[in-house]
Amino acid sequence: MSAASAASRIHCPIDFGRQGRQAGYLRAPHSRDNSGWGTIEIPIYCLANGEGPTVLLTGGVHGDEYEGQIAISRLAQTLDVDRIQGRIIMMPAVNIPAVLADRRLSPIDGLDINRCFPGDARGTFTRMLAHFMDSVVLPHADVSVDLHTTGHSADCALSTNMHDLPDAAMRDKTLAAAAAFGAPYNVVFAGVDEGATFTSCVERRGIVSLGTELGGWGRVNIEGVRIAARGIDNILKHFGVIEGEPDLAQADGTFGTRHMMVRERDAFHFAPRDGLFEPTHYAGETVEEGAVAGYLHVIEDVDTPPIAITYARSGVIWCGAGPGRVRRGDAVCVVMEDFAPDRPAH
Repeated sequence: MSAASAASRIHCPIDFGRQGRQAGYLRAPHSRDNSGWGTIEIPIYCLANGEGPTVLLTGGVHGDEYEGQIAISRLAQTLDVDRIQGRIIMMPAVNIPAVLADRRLSPIDGLDINRCFPGDARGTFTRMLAHFMDSVVLPHADVSVDLHTTGHSADCALSTNMHDLPDAAMRDKTLAAAAAFGAPYNVVFAGVDEGATFTSCVERRGIVSLGTELGGWGRVNIEGVRIAARGIDNILKHFGVIEGEPDLAQADGTFGTRHMMVRERDAFHFAPRDGLFEPTHYAGETVEEGAVAGYLHVIEDVDTPPIAITYARSGVIWCGAGPGRVRRGDAVCVVMEDFAPDRPAH
């Protein structure tokens, strides 16, 4: 039996076929020195009423990304199931050990769950949880909205994101969902290591997959929480799960979402060595090719001048380094540009 087809070890109390509101805890086995039959409890909600699509809302895949956790938890506690036509599965704190530890990586096995999909039922805690999400939860979903921020590692322009899908019909459907979510930006991107992410796992199942970057720098972004909560509401309206029209007005008075892309490898700018990175622009600012993106200071070496890092292309800053001290190979800046659907990636 393959790891992907093995039965999950995580107990789920939710009957996904049942009407009404259900709330409870997944129980993931976690044997410790002082608790041989210990479990880890992961909150889950399922609200179902009548016929309609299923929307999966996830937050806390990375523990230090707060806006989605807040928005989903608030919705799960306040939404009247009678307003729904379809089903909503909500998991505000997917990676609960990382959430409670305020960490990106799991404090149990040191893994990033968003690099572990589709997981392994017989693997460590993180791989076991990834397997549960793929094999037990995802088969019920028609739409997945996975709320992220850049955590402690960066700051970002508030945005949804999606992959540049080869299926034109699915790409257009996802672009329409992103526009309905209503963040200031939507970024069509290819990242550094995408094959084992939750997004890629969702896409392999033919499910609409939308991610976000709605904050960062290790704090709760006030506007990010607002956009997250409104975006979820907009998505539910867009897919007919609740009644109403999406609200697409932005805080600055503009209307709608600007579709962007990060397709070229040189959109990512990396630190050439360890040091303190001093950025020259904030996320969301427009920059020009050849301009200085920031200076890398090697303050531990006497009389070593700072290293200037320049932009390889013009565009808008999507993400910028959060911590001052970076390591060689860390991404210190990502530049996005206006979306061109027919332009091939390089």
